[in-house]
Amino acid sequence: MKLLVFAHTPPPHHGQSYMVQLMLAGFGGDRRWHKPSAPSPLGIECYHVNARFSRGLSDVGEFQGTKIFLIFWFCLQAIWVRLRYGVTNFYYVPAPGKHVALYRDWLVMLLCRPFFKNIILHWHAAGLAKWLETATTIGSRTITYRLFQPVELSIVLSQYNVADAEKLLSHHVRVVNNGIPDPCPDFETAVLPQRRERFARRVQFFAGETAAAPVTVQVLYLAHCTREKGLFAAAEAVLLVNRQLVARHLPMQLKLTTAGNFVTAEEQAEFDRLRENPEFAAVIKHLGFVSGAQKDQLLRTSDLFLFPTRYLGENQPVNLIEAMAFGLPIVTTRWRSLPEMLPPNYPGLVDDQDPKKIAEAILQVLAVKSGQQGRANFLARFSMEQHLAELAAALRSVATTG
Repeated sequence: MKLLVFAHTPPPHHGQSYMVQLMLAGFGGDRRWHKPSAPSPLGIECYHVNARFSRGLSDVGEFQGTKIFLIFWFCLQAIWVRLRYGVTNFYYVPAPGKHVALYRDWLVMLLCRPFFKNIILHWHAAGLAKWLETATTIGSRTITYRLFQPVELSIVLSQYNVADAEKLLSHHVRVVNNGIPDPCPDFETAVLPQRRERFARRVQFFAGETAAAPVTVQVLYLAHCTREKGLFAAAEAVLLVNRQLVARHLPMQLKLTTAGNFVTAEEQAEFDRLRENPEFAAVIKHLGFVSGAQKDQLLRTSDLFLFPTRYLGENQPVNLIEAMAFGLPIVTTRWRSLPEMLPPNYPGLVDDQDPKKIAEAILQVLAVKSGQQGRANFLARFSMEQHLAELAAALRSVATTG
């Protein structure tokens, strides 16, 4: 099956671009420039148009005049690939709930759709259906429906996400979890023993055996550094937990490491002002964007992953999958598709970004979760092999139904 992939790969680096990169690599790469010596093992031949409209995170979803030119340029490339290689299947990642991104989608569908037999949407962001009904005009909704409806296949990441596909009257909808290469293949031998040891110390602490040595809990926030993603709520919750522990004369302290790029200068300035407070500076450290060995070390040595996001398009973020792969207990929000990623009745889910509720969840999770269940959940549901196999099966279904 030949597939025109109209989507960008890093940079900028975020969950969607990373998953597109993994998909292309898993299916054998871009055949526009490199013709493999062997057929794709999963039966998908990709022809990639790297539709990169933004140079950095601050550009994503923002209007710039050059983006209009880029839309026409990328669409011309797609049409050329259609004619040159006979590709009839058009793979596209719809926008989250942002007006400028929606207008981009309109132009892409208007220019490219007439040349392709099958339109395949891969919904990496969630919430477009509700956003169209509550935050746009009747005219915008009408144009969106006319340009998109119907599509042959929608690939969604969760049951929550199905509503987005149904809004555009997809002929077929397939649920396929995200998946990543195992970032911690030595978990059983190198990470699990340390996780068990630190968890045992926390159990002693919460059981009242405070004669043991003081406990330091390393908390990790690894995401874009924005209020919407939960940066400020995470910091305030950690400070609140520490104040409660001091008030109870308990020898435990949380230290928060935040890692990721700031998207706006205003939020970075606000965070820098908070760091001038000695209480804040003593327990909260910011590293900026991390990758490679530094990121690996953070995930190995942390005790809790804290991600109280309320991001509008949040769906199935890679950072939570990575945290599970490293066996990290998680505290996150009951938001969009996130509850479906975790086991039923998971205690680390909070309804919003209220620091008091987050603090309560932190203490509860630290007392009862070692992280082993998260690692098992990763292996069962979010492995790269399973993701690629299910994604390929969904894509190949178009050849038989389209």
